[in-house]
Amino acid sequence: MANKTILKWAGSKVGIMEQLRPHLPKTKRLVEPFAGSCAVMMNTDYEQYLIADVNQDLINLYLIAQSLPLDFIANAEYYFQTFNQKHSYYNIRDKFNTTKKYMTPQGVAVNFLYLNRHCYNGLCRYSEKTGFNVPFGNYKNPYFPKKEIISFANKAQESEIICLEWQDTLSLVDFGDGVYCDPPYKGDGFTRYHAAGFSDADQEALAVALKDINDSQGNPVTVSNSLAAKELYLDLGFTVHEIEAPRKIAANGSRKSATEIIAVLAGVK
Repeated sequence: MANKTILKWAGSKVGIMEQLRPHLPKTKRLVEPFAGSCAVMMNTDYEQYLIADVNQDLINLYLIAQSLPLDFIANAEYYFQTFNQKHSYYNIRDKFNTTKKYMTPQGVAVNFLYLNRHCYNGLCRYSEKTGFNVPFGNYKNPYFPKKEIISFANKAQESEIICLEWQDTLSLVDFGDGVYCDPPYKGDGFTRYHAAGFSDADQEALAVALKDINDSQGNPVTVSNSLAAKELYLDLGFTVHEIEAPRKIAANGSRKSATEIIAVLAGVK
């Protein structure tokens, strides 16, 4: 059974770990430029991890969970016990968007966890004008991930966690590292996990950059994406596997399983 994660996350890999794990790089260190829910880190046993993401709120939460897990639990649990009403959610969301720059890093992490666990389907979506803009999820008893925070803190002691663009993260890939990328899916509709978004041009640039790293350094590479990205990766010489993945949310409202791809470039020994 897969380990759960601190955050609810649209597109989390928890549900497909048994299908994904055989295709992941066999290396000592795994580099992830798109941290997401950290489902892969929490369900694999690499000696080291480099976990990165462009989303500052996400990385800040992981850094706080890594360094101050007990304080984080105590402060976040108070929010969960006290503010489980619709008006409270929108008040906290407005405060988060307008006064975040004045909060402590731990305060930002507490608010972000609260919003994630109380918002609709664990979406992480931003507007350039208003900031985090996911509506209230209307849950009776949102789950508080105490066990997951402790598990993450233990696992993260052997991890480097940084806030970087994917291009900068790939520049840190060393000889012998493995790379796993789980970018916003091509054509999926939910690409604004950061205000800058992730375009088709970004999809192509990422795929080409991963091919270049494999060619120049021999690093094994694994990528998850939608079926819409299949031809892109095939054209670059990736081996592409199709899997059926459960979907908790989709752009068209369907929750049926969807075909996804796992694109792989073997490492050069």
